[in-house]
Amino acid sequence: MPDGPRPGVAPPELPLRTGRLVLRRYEEGDVDAVWAYYRDEEVNRYLLTVPFTRGYTETVVAQRRESVVPGQPGRTLPLVVEHEGQVVGDVVLTLDERCGKAELGWVFAPAAGGRGLATEATRALVDVAFDHYGVHRVLAQADARNTASARLALRLGMRQEAHLRQDWWSKGEWTDTLVFGLLRDER
Repeated sequence: MPDGPRPGVAPPELPLRTGRLVLRRYEEGDVDAVWAYYRDEEVNRYLLTVPFTRGYTETVVAQRRESVVPGQPGRTLPLVVEHEGQVVGDVVLTLDERCGKAELGWVFAPAAGGRGLATEATRALVDVAFDHYGVHRVLAQADARNTASARLALRLGMRQEAHLRQDWWSKGEWTDTLVFGLLRDER
């Protein structure tokens, strides 16, 4: 286990594999699968985006294909999550190596819910943050109304560290944000 963050370390060998999942780089052919859940009103309810159009999804997938750990600051590792050959969601790890921390994000198709797939995928990314990049802390933020994301963060062993009241203007209203954190020695 490293003593501290390792700035500039190369991305992990991809794809990442868990018991049931493959976490891999985006591919051009992922547009329809990604669009299928990002266009869903319920999926977007707690995101800072509106439901995606197909054209916007093409742009997002193209950007994410090119952004696997770009230069400093805020290096990102965006990955799609496959289960049995089907894209079921995506995860992202944003690194702030100067501060020894990383932020974890996730979005999953509703059909993937209730089977532990999101937990399995995000746990793999937490492991990458601590074991590969050597960060000291992983955090996640969620709209306070998003109880599914809050439960996922807690399943990962994260602690709720803050409830920020009306700190984000989203879709015509002030929303609250929950902040979760996990330290390397708490896993």
